[in-house]
Amino acid sequence: MPSSAKTQTSDIKNSGLKATLPRIKILEIFQRSAQRHMTAEDVYKALLGEGADIGLATVYRVLQQFEQAGLLSRNHFETGKAVYELNEGHHHDHLVCLNCGKVEEFFDKGIEERQHAIAGERGFQLQEHSLALYATCVKKDCPNRS
Repeated sequence: MPSSAKTQTSDIKNSGLKATLPRIKILEIFQRSAQRHMTAEDVYKALLGEGADIGLATVYRVLQQFEQAGLLSRNHFETGKAVYELNEGHHHDHLVCLNCGKVEEFFDKGIEERQHAIAGERGFQLQEHSLALYATCVKKDCPNRS
């Protein structure tokens, strides 16, 4: 078994799931894809492109299992579709283009500190949060602009 397949198998087993071929293939898609945020349909198309015989219903089921096991994080952006990404254990926020849907990740220490301060000022202790900024790309050389 190649070392990357061993990594997927151990990641899946460590999350408490059985390392089935569909789970290994789907996790592999996330680990090697340049696209960090994918819908179930994106994953399904990638599997089809590789000739994998895994149905869309299985993709949805595995993505839900991976989210519950903590391997993936799920977000809902303006598209209305669930978008999944590897849960790499570090917090980040998202910048979403309203034209093409491209998602960029960012981390800003000042924003994080301010959010905790706002919660504290109002008598709350922040446990978790999600920040998505929606904007339109103004880069002249944007490859995602039609």
